[in-house]
Amino acid sequence: MHTKYTPCTLCPRNCGADRLGGKTGYCGETAALRIAAASIHRGEEPPITGSGGSGTIFISGCNLGCRFCQNHQISQEGMGKTLTLEAFARLCLVLQQQEAENINLVTGSHAAPALAIGIQQARSLGLSIPVLWNSSAYELPATLSLMESVLDVYLPDLKTLDPALGDRFFNAPDYPEHAEKAILWMLEKRRLRFNATQRLVSGVIIRHLVLPDYLESTKGVLQWFAEKAQGRALISVMMQYTPVRGDTPEKHPPESPSPGRLDRYVNTQEYEQVLAWLDTFAITEGFYQELVPDTGWLPDFSRVQPFSSELSRSVWHWKEGYGAIADP
Repeated sequence: MHTKYTPCTLCPRNCGADRLGGKTGYCGETAALRIAAASIHRGEEPPITGSGGSGTIFISGCNLGCRFCQNHQISQEGMGKTLTLEAFARLCLVLQQQEAENINLVTGSHAAPALAIGIQQARSLGLSIPVLWNSSAYELPATLSLMESVLDVYLPDLKTLDPALGDRFFNAPDYPEHAEKAILWMLEKRRLRFNATQRLVSGVIIRHLVLPDYLESTKGVLQWFAEKAQGRALISVMMQYTPVRGDTPEKHPPESPSPGRLDRYVNTQEYEQVLAWLDTFAITEGFYQELVPDTGWLPDFSRVQPFSSELSRSVWHWKEGYGAIADP
């Protein structure tokens, strides 16, 4: 396994944990590769979902600490099961056999060395569909380089360019600095390319989640995209912010500034303002979600089917393995 696990220097935290020796890093993980779930997911952007769905693999642990993480059970609370690299490669092949359009690695920055080897093994066994890197962008180009030869599409978040918001909501005041560097690196490595059926087979889609009461952060991200990434990437503006884990005003200290407690959905006025900024910055290449406040899409990774059946079909789960599908 890669020496960057000990001391761990894989992400901007530079926590120095002896992960090869069994210690956990800031991400909550040792050097073991732990997976929480794999599914055929239909909730991604159209050129990723396609007709077959995206083959999502949710990696346990995370190097951020987002206060409103929808996947908190696996990113912060330890759900998941250790897989050998051989078992991981086999899982990729099963997703391909289940007609997934791609392999979608979700939040794997802290496990990049293991994932690189696992994908290489899967390729040698016949994996032929594109591989996506679905990340927070809080990562280092040196670590991304470990994955470059096995990745086709980058799907990074650009959560904010405001260090104060990075500190308050993501426990990372240096998030803007590192995310910008990582995304610019991605843009240099992959150009947009689609196949005959308009599936994305190479390139970058930059995601941004709009936060209620923090529209100036969104404006900054959209302006950055227009100036730095327009024509080189697609943007995906997400309106699905949902309070999770009792994130209400009463849960935060009195000195916490108001507004901005993140205890509500994005409202119609905010939604219309974001759409107006897309016009202002002449951003036409990408996607934005409709404003449909709902909690039905939130996952529960304690269930074998973490997402609703309309969004996803479970293939493998950390408690039940392959479950309902035939063991390949």
